[in-house]
Amino acid sequence: MKNIWIMNHYATDQYFNEGGRHYWFAENLKKQGYQVTIFCANTRHNSNETIDSEKNQYGERVVNEIPFVFIKSHAYQSNNHHRIFNMISFAQRLLTVAEKYRKRYGRPDVILASSVHPLTLIAGLRIAEKWDIKCVVEIRDLWPESIVAYSILSKKNPLVRIMYHIEKLIYQKADSIVMTWPGGYEYIKNKGWNSQISENKVHHISNGVVLRDFYQNASNYHQDDVHLLNRDFKNFIYTGSIRKVNDLSLLIDAARIIEEYYSEEKIRILIYGDGDEKSQLVEKVHQLSLNNVLFKGKVPKRFIPFILKNAYANILHNRSTKLDQYGQSQNKLFEYLAAGRPILQTYTTGYSVIEQNHCGVCVSEQTPRKVAEAIVAMSRDENLASQQGKNAAQTANYYDFENLTKKLVQILES
Repeated sequence: MKNIWIMNHYATDQYFNEGGRHYWFAENLKKQGYQVTIFCANTRHNSNETIDSEKNQYGERVVNEIPFVFIKSHAYQSNNHHRIFNMISFAQRLLTVAEKYRKRYGRPDVILASSVHPLTLIAGLRIAEKWDIKCVVEIRDLWPESIVAYSILSKKNPLVRIMYHIEKLIYQKADSIVMTWPGGYEYIKNKGWNSQISENKVHHISNGVVLRDFYQNASNYHQDDVHLLNRDFKNFIYTGSIRKVNDLSLLIDAARIIEEYYSEEKIRILIYGDGDEKSQLVEKVHQLSLNNVLFKGKVPKRFIPFILKNAYANILHNRSTKLDQYGQSQNKLFEYLAAGRPILQTYTTGYSVIEQNHCGVCVSEQTPRKVAEAIVAMSRDENLASQQGKNAAQTANYYDFENLTKKLVQILES
C-alpha cells in the first residue's frame, strides 16, 4: 500500500462539499488500495469560517474515510495583503505540521503538491527532499504567467522575473510534473526551459467530472423554472461567476445584436450565478431594454446538472488570454460535456476538446457580433446541435475521475 500526501492550500472546501479534484482523486485512489491524506488551510476562501487548529497548529477531520489535515493559516476576507500572509503562513506551517504528522502516522511514499500558488509546491519539494521521497508537483494555474496575461503585473516587473525563476526551479526539482492543460510542455518550451526540463517528466491530467454524481443530481434535484423549461425559446445557458474576469458584458452586447437583428429566432440567454459585477450588468440589461437576457441568481451546485441538461446549448465564456494557446481545463467544461448538450465557446483555444470531438462551436473572434452570429447559427441547425450534444456526452466519459485517476496511478507507480 502506497501512502500519498496531497497538499492543496484551497482543498478546504472539498472537505465541506465532499467533492473536488483532490477529493475525487483520493476517493478513487483509496478504492485501489492507496492510503491518502489531504493537507489544506484551516481558512475557507470567500468565507469568514475557519476550522479549529487546536494547539498543534493543525486540526484533523475525516470525511468518507478520507483524512483532512487543516493547517492554521492567517485569516483574510478579501484579495489584499492578508491573503498574501495567508499563503505564506500556510506554506511555513506546513513544514512544521508535516514533521509532527510524520512522527504520529509515519511518512508518505509520495507527495503530490498542487498549486494554485507556488509556495505549496516549494514546501512539498522541501519536505520530500528532507525525507528522501518523491514529489509530484501539480500545476493548475501558471504563476506568474496568469498574472501577466491578465495585465495585473508587467513581465518586466522585478517581482515577476523572480517568480519566473522560482517557477523554473520548481520544475527542475520535481520528480514529475502534472499540468491540467495538454499544452503544458509547449509552455515550458516557449519559456526556453526545455533543455533543462525533460519532456518525459511532464504529464497531462485534465480536470474532469464524476459522472455518477452528475447523473444522480440531474435525476434527483430539479428546478421548477418556467423560463428554463419553456421550449418555445432556445435557451443558451451560462453558469458561473459574474466578475470582471468573466466579462459577461460581452454576452449582453451579443444579446442586444440578437434582439435587434434576429428577434424572430426566439433565443434567450439565461445566466445562473452571482458576483460583484451582477448589479452593473442587470442595470445594463435594463437600460438596453433587453428581453432576451435573464439573471437567474445563484443556485446550489446540486441543481446545476438539471439546468445544463435542459439547455438548448451551454455557453462557455470568459475573457480570452494568450494562455488559451495551451489548452483548456475549466471545471465547468466537463459538466457541460456531461450534460449532453452542444457547447458554444466564445473564444478559441489550442488543443480544443470541443473542436476535436465535435461537441459544439468555438467562435473565431471574441466580439459581440461574432458571438451573436454563432448563437443564431447554432439555434437554426437543430440536427447538428443534437449530434454535437451526443458527441459531448460520449466525450465526457474520457474525463470521468475514475479514468483520470488511472493516469495519476501510472505516474505514482513509475
